[in-house]
Amino acid sequence: MSATTPSSPEKVNVGRRLFLGLTALGAAGVVFGADAQNFVGKTFGSGFAALLPGGDRFRIYSITGSYPSIKPKQFRLKVSGLVNQPATFTLADLQAMPSLDMVKTFQCVTGWRVPDVPWRGVPLSHLLKSAGIRPGAGAISFDSYDHADSESLTIEQAHLADVIVAYEMYRAPITREHGGPVRLLVPQMYGYKSLKWLSGIRVVDRVQPGYWELNGYPVNGWLDGTTGATNPHPQLS
Repeated sequence: MSATTPSSPEKVNVGRRLFLGLTALGAAGVVFGADAQNFVGKTFGSGFAALLPGGDRFRIYSITGSYPSIKPKQFRLKVSGLVNQPATFTLADLQAMPSLDMVKTFQCVTGWRVPDVPWRGVPLSHLLKSAGIRPGAGAISFDSYDHADSESLTIEQAHLADVIVAYEMYRAPITREHGGPVRLLVPQMYGYKSLKWLSGIRVVDRVQPGYWELNGYPVNGWLDGTTGATNPHPQLS
């Protein structure tokens, strides 16, 4: 697929005075609402919202100890496996597809949570429909540009309406530390299921446990209280 590549946003130099000013406001007990966070995210990038008092408060994890650096124009997402039409998409391709905007709480299995995070991306179900799933497919495996992390979902889970291939967060391009330029988002499950630095979507015959599942986390990482017909093991959390 092809599309006109949108112009890249200009890099904004965040000065020391601005940083110290925000820190001082935090010490004074000033809390920024969602509108202010969204403005700062759009202006300075999604990662900068973490500097705001009352901001996102994400804890940034990396299996490898560093973050892969993928320039937006060099990004490629490969869809392969048990599909009729394997494809490779650029970031511009994804941005030209039907998108979904939603505000969701991000919940980590270790206990911290970030409420009301705005996201935008392509429904995973749209990509799977475009590829055409072949008979015998039972799960989706996801690969990361860090060449260490991986994840999986059943076919049913992958078709949940709010599972997206996300390219915006806080109404700004997803930053490197948050898994940009493109990451998976599975809002009904714990954060480790939302793979960062997404590089590949492989349709396979059965669930292949990802990195965190191989290290003791549940394969079905449903949030507490989340149930439904698509959850085969609602007792897991």
